[in-house]
Amino acid sequence: MCPHVLLFPLPIQSPVNSMLQLAELFCLAGLQVTFLNTNHNQQLLYRHTNVESRFRQYPKFQFRTISDGLPDDHPRSFPMFEDLINSLQAVAEPFLREILTESGVTCVIPDGLFYYAVDICNEVGVSVISFDTISPCCLWVYLCFPKLIQTGDIPFKGNDLDMLIENVPGMEDLLRRRDFPFYRLTNCATDLYCQLALKEIQSIPRSHGLILNTFEDLDGPLLSHIRSHCPQTYAVGPLHLQLKSRLADKRMSSSNSLWEEDHSSIQWLDAQPIESVIYVSFGSLATLTKEEMLEFWHGLVNSGIRFLWVMRSDLLREEEFSHQFVKELAAGCKERAYIVSWAPQEKVLSHPAIGGFLTHSGWNSTMESIVERKPMICWAVYVDQRVTSRFVGEVWKIGLDMKDICDRDNIEKVVKDLMVTNKEKLKKSVDKLSMLAEISVGEGGSSYNAFEYLVDDIKKLGRKDINPDCIR
Repeated sequence: MCPHVLLFPLPIQSPVNSMLQLAELFCLAGLQVTFLNTNHNQQLLYRHTNVESRFRQYPKFQFRTISDGLPDDHPRSFPMFEDLINSLQAVAEPFLREILTESGVTCVIPDGLFYYAVDICNEVGVSVISFDTISPCCLWVYLCFPKLIQTGDIPFKGNDLDMLIENVPGMEDLLRRRDFPFYRLTNCATDLYCQLALKEIQSIPRSHGLILNTFEDLDGPLLSHIRSHCPQTYAVGPLHLQLKSRLADKRMSSSNSLWEEDHSSIQWLDAQPIESVIYVSFGSLATLTKEEMLEFWHGLVNSGIRFLWVMRSDLLREEEFSHQFVKELAAGCKERAYIVSWAPQEKVLSHPAIGGFLTHSGWNSTMESIVERKPMICWAVYVDQRVTSRFVGEVWKIGLDMKDICDRDNIEKVVKDLMVTNKEKLKKSVDKLSMLAEISVGEGGSSYNAFEYLVDDIKKLGRKDINPDCIR
């Protein structure tokens, strides 16, 4: 029989997107694939994308769905993330035990956060390879948590957020407290996210391997550290570029959006000069106060730079989204600004009118920005975004890190720095990384080879009586 892979993503936009890209790559490699999604997210995918018809071309692929255990009207937003994680675990644990004993699955690829999936796989004797969809730089900080707790680096004492954290090898002169994933951490034992991270890293050595959405030329030094904990680490990214390079017609991979994309943003960009627009998006989970939104608005307007801003209907924190408020903002600068509720991000970033990206520093967004050669302004909010934004500014030097700053004067200055003053310098750095990313996914490149090794290892980990038709 063919190796049968079950992919189980964290039920939020970025991991679902990455896992679907990996699923399609596995389909192209001839594997049997089951994609386990929540009912809620599957309905959104069917409503807003062509994912159903797209995957129908792969006869060995199927979707399976489970409830996330939450009522339909639950917002499933970051402030209530704990509800989602706990509720899904209660449903997923018995479901996984059942499906793994009945379905002939030979390998499970869960999100790295699903530590319990690793334990269940080991219990029932099924191979498991975790896929950590966060940035490798943050994962390495996670892997150092036990040492940081032991040395007293965390939780923090005092309020100096610019103090260096010196016990993360490779980041001794780089990582400040404000770059830490949980920078307001006061008690490791009771903090939900710290405890989840500790369980996540404890599960890594119990997996057969670890998949990361990166490439050697970007994260090589960190990957060496990570491999000291998990020798079988596959750096197969950028995944969306790897998929594009392997598709027969070389087309861009289709959307995996849980939101309805407004393609009028592309028409608006078509009318703008080359590299004249900054794209503004804080991803699918981050929220802003009304005051923060106004500071960004005034900073952008005062910069004199054109901008395209994604304003989700749930972007405002702790208050109802007002379409009238958005209309008033748009009317105030309709000559140079355009607002949409959600955009086809890959298409936007690849558009020649885009000159930069004001981002929350989500890992998918960062990788997409690198591939499309767009320097970034990073306004990181939580978890891996905080570490990633530090690397964007200080290690890769492909953008400007402005975390914890939200006043119009600073925003105006940073936008001008990105789009005018430091434009050529930043563009040169990101162009180089983009070229290396492209080489990595080409035949013989590091990410191309890593994916080949991953597929071969999945075949070896599976049953020995593999049908010859499954061998490429």
